[in-house]
Amino acid sequence: MKHFYLIKNPEKDGVSQLAEEIRLYIEKRGGICLIQEPAGFGGQNRKKRCTEPEGGNDSGQQIHFQYTDACQVPKETECVITLGGDGTLIQGARDLAGRRIPMVGVNLGHLGYLTQIGSREDMEELLEGLLTDQYQLERRMMLKGSIFREGEPMKEDLALNEIVITRRDNLRVLKFRIYVNGEYLSEYRADGMIVATPTGSTAYNLSAGGPIVEPNARMVILTPICPHALNGRSIVLSAEDRIEIEALGNDDLGQVAVFDGDTTIRMMVGDRILIERSQVETILVKLKNISFLDNLRSKLAGI
Repeated sequence: MKHFYLIKNPEKDGVSQLAEEIRLYIEKRGGICLIQEPAGFGGQNRKKRCTEPEGGNDSGQQIHFQYTDACQVPKETECVITLGGDGTLIQGARDLAGRRIPMVGVNLGHLGYLTQIGSREDMEELLEGLLTDQYQLERRMMLKGSIFREGEPMKEDLALNEIVITRRDNLRVLKFRIYVNGEYLSEYRADGMIVATPTGSTAYNLSAGGPIVEPNARMVILTPICPHALNGRSIVLSAEDRIEIEALGNDDLGQVAVFDGDTTIRMMVGDRILIERSQVETILVKLKNISFLDNLRSKLAGI
């Protein structure tokens, strides 16, 4: 790899200095490195992309980004390096969905299951591995969620970790009905429902008591949040299954669909959200020969 693009979370201390150090190191080795200068980070307003991202997407209609405009990332970019934490990498993956650019994260946060390194001491090893092509690529599945109102499509978005149906701002219990491939599964009364990928199994799904899944697997996990039932267990489905969740009750706008803890779409009673495997995948760079179980054990020990 010779062409790099850095995405930094400006809320992290020292991130600008670290980005400049990385740029200088890469350029001294004959590479090219551009640094994103975001206008803001952590907002809810999604700006329109200037053009359709390279490689397309599921519907041809996803033309928004949150922090990183895909049009500002050069076509010759071979690797995106994110500086922040898992959230920074996830948002970069969503904004650049369809570009098929491998991504690697540097953890400047607390935990970090997705990021490769978490200290400056490992930075040189990371950059050398990238510059000398000593790495592996992992393809992670993503989910697409499409919201329908009275049968008409309203909004859609992508998620790398999970799509969560949850209450908007009050303490009322939600009521919803779930279908799989058009077949009725069950009706739930709960604080919400998590629909997670294997990558997201160690995120909100884990906190809600859901199973941990090897991240390269291809499946979808349904985990209810605080269900009002004695049998509120997680359900693991095939990646090819299509999940439909219908909002019930009498509280319009009482529930929302949240994509990767970032983008929120309000849902009315009667709305349905169709969740299915996206045609787009996130490509992650893996340098260290550390197994998933080793990584999991070390991360959980640090909590």
